[in-house]
Amino acid sequence: MRLVLFDIDGTLIRTGGAGVQAFAKVFATEFNAVDGFERLKFAGRTDVSLVREFFEFHKIPPTPENFRRFFERYVFWLDHILRESQGVICTGVQEFIGDLKGLPDPPLLGLLTGNIRLGAEIKLRHFHLWEVFQTGGFADDHEERDKIAAIDRDRGGQILKRHLQGEEVLVIGDTPLDIRCARAIGAKVLAVATGGHPLSELKQHGPDWAVENLSEIPAKELI
Repeated sequence: MRLVLFDIDGTLIRTGGAGVQAFAKVFATEFNAVDGFERLKFAGRTDVSLVREFFEFHKIPPTPENFRRFFERYVFWLDHILRESQGVICTGVQEFIGDLKGLPDPPLLGLLTGNIRLGAEIKLRHFHLWEVFQTGGFADDHEERDKIAAIDRDRGGQILKRHLQGEEVLVIGDTPLDIRCARAIGAKVLAVATGGHPLSELKQHGPDWAVENLSEIPAKELI
């Protein structure tokens, strides 16, 4: 295993709903769009696809200008709301990352997330985790998670100066969509039940490993 890719929300951290609150704030204040927000399913989705879905619901033109307008305000509100939120690093994350970095031949650590890059950075800097990761794939790269996974694998391969096979990549995530995007590139999957999906549900999607949290499995068993 040469590349380990972590999802963010529900896998590395829980922000107390800061991202969802920031989305709602921007839609309400910038676009006067408040109805139907409860219909959005955030888990495992990309920021761009969520904004597009809500634009369509409210008949707001999905123009580059409207996306730019949304995300400029979103990162402002995300940073503001995070400062007042009761967020946490998920159980076992720091120890697991420490174990990975302490291996004799440690893998490259990266992010595989539906967050836009700046949103991911704001969230992880708040928890002093941003500098841990050397690469990543984000919603800025593609609207679809499966495509982000492929971009991420290739980006990691460029850093490692080798073409990575799927089985050399491990994806760690907390939703069925994380499992799906890993399978799209032939990667191994570790599912963690630290987000909104129970362990029993995650196991139904056939991950290679499934645990309640990252304290339950030593890094050396995966690499």
